Amino acid sequence: MTAGWTTSAVSFPCDGEQIAGVLYRPEGGAPPYPCVVFAHGFSGTMDWILPDFAAVFCAAGLAVLTFDYRGFGSSEGTPRQIVNSARQLEDIRAALDVVRNRADVDPGRIGLWGTSLGGSHVLQIAAEDPRVAAVVANVPALDMYTGLRGRHRSPDYRPGPAQIVVAVARLLSAAVVDEVRGRLGRSPRYLPVYGRLGRAFFADPALAQRFRAVEAQAPSWRNAVAPRFLLHAPRYRNGTIERVRCPVLVTLARDDAEVSTPFVERKVRRGRDVEIRKYPAGHFDMYHGAVRDEVARDQREFLIRHLQPDRAARKDR
Repeated sequence: MTAGWTTSAVSFPCDGEQIAGVLYRPEGGAPPYPCVVFAHGFSGTMDWILPDFAAVFCAAGLAVLTFDYRGFGSSEGTPRQIVNSARQLEDIRAALDVVRNRADVDPGRIGLWGTSLGGSHVLQIAAEDPRVAAVVANVPALDMYTGLRGRHRSPDYRPGPAQIVVAVARLLSAAVVDEVRGRLGRSPRYLPVYGRLGRAFFADPALAQRFRAVEAQAPSWRNAVAPRFLLHAPRYRNGTIERVRCPVLVTLARDDAEVSTPFVERKVRRGRDVEIRKYPAGHFDMYHGAVRDEVARDQREFLIRHLQPDRAARKDR
């Protein structure tokens, strides 16, 4: 089952700007390979989290394309560090076009893998594109408003109601200022991704070590995002999952404090061919250690089953 792989830098255009990516190709087997296009989450870059999952999939014979959204990491695009869902969807479509036109990739066996905000993106793309052969949505942030209700509350980090009101007011005020600056053609007014409550998008002290590791291990990642995202965050539209024709695996964190796992479960159960797996972990735990290893194995087996059916059948014998 295990094989080696090679990586190569790739780039491709989208709306006049170049997107930087990395293509993982298995060394075992012969092309054309099945391929999985990865879509990162909020503020993520392809040198963080994605290589660990790509290695697991590629060792099993799947090609993988990772990339940075425009305005992030190694990709072109200005202003920088603006999370724009519409643009990110365009970037994913451009990535799909790239792998579909490669001689070493089988265009009929291309799947999507997305995490957090990217998990929402890949479901939306699959609902529009019947050529997508399989989807993995990892802790998908389907809705940044109603989709937050019912989130897990950590027993170790529970800001009081007054603290929450003040924090939300500060974040929204920063978002309005940044939005006005954008409309006037001025540079963004950034907020940290991780920092103090009301001054950053994530503030749980338990995450401090996680984000320190990101800064140390992912040199292209920046602890800054334009807060105007809060005024344009994606909303889930009923009927989306029902339009997805291909098999879908949704992997969820039982103790997710960033995404409402009950909300996601309710929505995705309406799909026609959806598997749900839940792990006793938090949102960011899904990217690290033993939990990540289990999640990646489960996702790999799902993708082999649907993108490499002959191999899956041999394994079952």
